[in-house]
Amino acid sequence: MKKKSHIMKLTRVIFGFLLFLLMYVFVFEISGSIPGEYNIRQGEEYIIDTQFPMSIAYKGVKDEKSTIIEIDKLNKSLLSLANINDQIKLTSLEKGSIELKYHILGFIPYKTLKVNVVPKIFLQPGGHSIGVRLNTEGVLIVGVAEITDIEGKKHNLAEVGGIRIGDSLLEIDGKPINNKYHIIELLQEGKGKTISLTLLRDGKRFNTEITPVKSGEDESYKLGLWVRDKTAGVGTLTFFHEETKKFGALGHAITDIETGSILSVKDGDIIRSKVVSIQQGKKGSPGEIRGLFYDVDLPIGKLQHNTAHGIYGEVEKEFLEKVDDGPLEMAFQHEIKEGPATILTTLDDNKIEEYSIEIVKVNSQAKASIKSMVIKVTDKRLLEVTGGIVQGMSGSPIIQEDKIVGAVTHVLVNDPTKGYGIFIQWMVEESGIFDKYQ
Repeated sequence: MKKKSHIMKLTRVIFGFLLFLLMYVFVFEISGSIPGEYNIRQGEEYIIDTQFPMSIAYKGVKDEKSTIIEIDKLNKSLLSLANINDQIKLTSLEKGSIELKYHILGFIPYKTLKVNVVPKIFLQPGGHSIGVRLNTEGVLIVGVAEITDIEGKKHNLAEVGGIRIGDSLLEIDGKPINNKYHIIELLQEGKGKTISLTLLRDGKRFNTEITPVKSGEDESYKLGLWVRDKTAGVGTLTFFHEETKKFGALGHAITDIETGSILSVKDGDIIRSKVVSIQQGKKGSPGEIRGLFYDVDLPIGKLQHNTAHGIYGEVEKEFLEKVDDGPLEMAFQHEIKEGPATILTTLDDNKIEEYSIEIVKVNSQAKASIKSMVIKVTDKRLLEVTGGIVQGMSGSPIIQEDKIVGAVTHVLVNDPTKGYGIFIQWMVEESGIFDKYQ
């Protein structure tokens, strides 16, 4: 009986330890402390620190991948056998990628770590105030309504067809929708026959069939959908890349003001904008930069993508030819430090100026997020004019130690001196610039 009791106690101890271990690893995972990918510049070194119970398996890689990267274990003491403070030095040699393996307790395979050796990337910093004009792919559904037919009966076609606010209507009977007026034209041509609608929701297309209702109000055929096909606003250019002509701006998505949905892009432009007024930010009330578009027939770039992490496209040749200042190197997230930094933005006289900030916190991230770091405005000039971070400053590039490290994305409503920034690495990936070096 005593032996059985001891076995049961031992089993409970082992089970408790394994449960604790799993919870510990889970916390590492959700905090982003276990990255799935590293980018290292060609010819440079980087040290990876792992904490118990994680370790990195690299045996065999040194011989097989010696043309791409060299790997050395720095701490070769007895403590390293327990995987405490495991340090691995990566020395990059040639462009390419290798895969290492995270292990739990040194023998349980857990996760793959991809290491990319990439060339140095230089970006022209932005800070320009820009106007954004966006035409959506199809039309965005921003509201639904009941239709009363000529006999006085009410119909909710959105409910019947499974259509929601925030969906995008792309096609009717296979014909791409150009704008909201195109829908009216197609419905009247169909004279009430059942039609097939192609819609987009959360990045996925789906089809539904609906029979338009002849309205008792004006005897026209309707679907009972309120739609929007374009939007415009102001923001800040983050960077552009002379070799590829690609640009990134805003650092966050352009969303519909009513639905919060990310607007899909059919086409659009970025154009010059002049700051005409500034509403200062206060606690509980975010401020705003109001801009005026000019040279609207001479866009400085073509808008191609609207993503959760910014807007992207290509700048015009004429814009590139007017660049005076030299480019700055792009920083990867492991190079960014808490401490002093600056931002470039446009306020008075349509002039880009540099203002002091502090990077308060850097969040280690395994995947892209608009909340990569917390920043605080420390520049007295900027605080006097804006109160801190205001709408319209989104996209302002963040500079640290002569490198572009990120872009301003959001303000903290309860403290306008503080806000969030996104790593420039995520924006460059979204822009497609990395494709040139693969």
